[in-house]
Amino acid sequence: MPVRLVLVASGFAVGLFTEAIAHGDPGLSFALSTSFGTTALLVTGWGLMGAGLALSLKRPRNRAALGLYLAGCAWFLAEWDNPGASSSAVFSIGLALYAVCPAAVAHAVLMYPSGQLRSWINRIVVGLGYAVTVGIQGLASATVFDPGSLGCSDCASNLWLIADRPSTQTAIDLLGVRAGTAWAVIAFVAVAWRVVSASTAGRRAIALVSTCALGYLGLITATYATSLDRGFLGTGDTDRTLWLAQAATLSVLAVAVLVDLVRARMIHRTLTRLVVDLGRAASPGRLRDAMADSLGDPDLVIAYPINDGSRYVDAMALAVQLPPDGDRRTTTLRYAGAELAVLVHRPGLFDGPGAVGDLVSAVHLGLENERLQAEALAQLAEVRSSGVRVVAAGDEERRRLERDLHDGAQQRLVGLSLALRLARTRLPPGTTELDAAESELQATIADLRDLAHGLSPVMLKDEGLPAALRALSETDDLIVGELPVRRLPDVLETTAYLLVAEVARQGATSVTGAVGNDWFSLELQIQAERLDLGELPDRVRAVDGTLEVRPGHVVLRLPLRSER
Repeated sequence: MPVRLVLVASGFAVGLFTEAIAHGDPGLSFALSTSFGTTALLVTGWGLMGAGLALSLKRPRNRAALGLYLAGCAWFLAEWDNPGASSSAVFSIGLALYAVCPAAVAHAVLMYPSGQLRSWINRIVVGLGYAVTVGIQGLASATVFDPGSLGCSDCASNLWLIADRPSTQTAIDLLGVRAGTAWAVIAFVAVAWRVVSASTAGRRAIALVSTCALGYLGLITATYATSLDRGFLGTGDTDRTLWLAQAATLSVLAVAVLVDLVRARMIHRTLTRLVVDLGRAASPGRLRDAMADSLGDPDLVIAYPINDGSRYVDAMALAVQLPPDGDRRTTTLRYAGAELAVLVHRPGLFDGPGAVGDLVSAVHLGLENERLQAEALAQLAEVRSSGVRVVAAGDEERRRLERDLHDGAQQRLVGLSLALRLARTRLPPGTTELDAAESELQATIADLRDLAHGLSPVMLKDEGLPAALRALSETDDLIVGELPVRRLPDVLETTAYLLVAEVARQGATSVTGAVGNDWFSLELQIQAERLDLGELPDRVRAVDGTLEVRPGHVVLRLPLRSER
């Protein structure tokens, strides 16, 4: 805090000192030769400094804050090259740095809001800006400029002077204007490209400040362009008008930084409430509800990456499709380099600088916990799904065996039976051995048909569960009541049929069934005192169903979602 107080006092003093310098020779000052010039001078410089200090309060180590403060200082330095300055040191500083403000503004804006120049192209642009404005227009020109040679005996001395060479200075000034024009265009393109190439969330974070910077750099380009004919930066009427426009644009830029900070502050308060709400968000889905309520977006969706990010699910492990940017936006939340979740939200929710980082800091523990729960639920669903697939594969194998028995061994035995009958016609009557063989063969065919039917009744596959159970009632003590007419997934119909067949085999049974939105239920009334269901309970659990067995009563419930 003491450092900031020093910076506040220094900024205030620099502004007042600059105004005093301008009074040394009002004719060479933008501020004193322009309507409302003094106001524009102080408001713009102090505004940039204030924006930098305000940003430093939010992010103490952010270099963009220092950049904005120094840009405000650079704005004041444009008045320090006034020969009427009372100090040669001040005048010399002004000669070296009078044109540095555009480079300082571009530097601060290209760092905003992260505080770093992330692109090597941006580093080159900033370096060129300082090389042109300080190296060529400032120091190179100052080394050959002697204000005393112009007849100003009372002017401050130029401490950079090596030799008074007016022709060389003219050439350097012309080079500086041309280089400044080219650099201003390059800086404009760099800032514009940074906005265009940014992600949606990044673009929203820099849009306000970058738009103001583009306006300012456009005005700087115009200033340089109007100076190409005369070969130096002057203080003519057009220059004064452009200076006022630059002051207005930079003032709006400072306000844009403050707007971003206010918006970030509002989000921070929202996140503070959110952290409190997370204490009640224990069950899956409550985190989404708490965040939606705190962030003011009832349609907020949280999608968690699973299977190494190959697909996304919600807190209940249901699949989520990420929409393209349109009426909804997507923002990826990362913590320690790992992807926690993707938010699908309304536009503008995270426009403030650092809003996403603040959100992650507040809720990363809750997000990580719910992501792990969603991943566990997804794995459990996969296990259940694999159980259904295993049962379905077993049923398919039973049907294959039934077909093989019917089309293979059974047909051959039927052919053998026909051959025995044909042989009977050729042998004398009363051949007991042949009669016994034929009788044994017919019994074998009957057993084989029963075995094939037990493996996979053909009618169940072709006609459905009600028809198969009615066919079963013709051979077993089974009363078939009301059953759903609609066809169900094969694995469910087979499970229900095997249960009824096993129970009916052990005693008199009556069966009814019903279908709801999510469940198929089957109720059996039985007379058997004790039931041996073998592996049927395991099959029911494999398809995520329930089986309740009580004296005289059996209830089967199977989820319709088991169809995969």
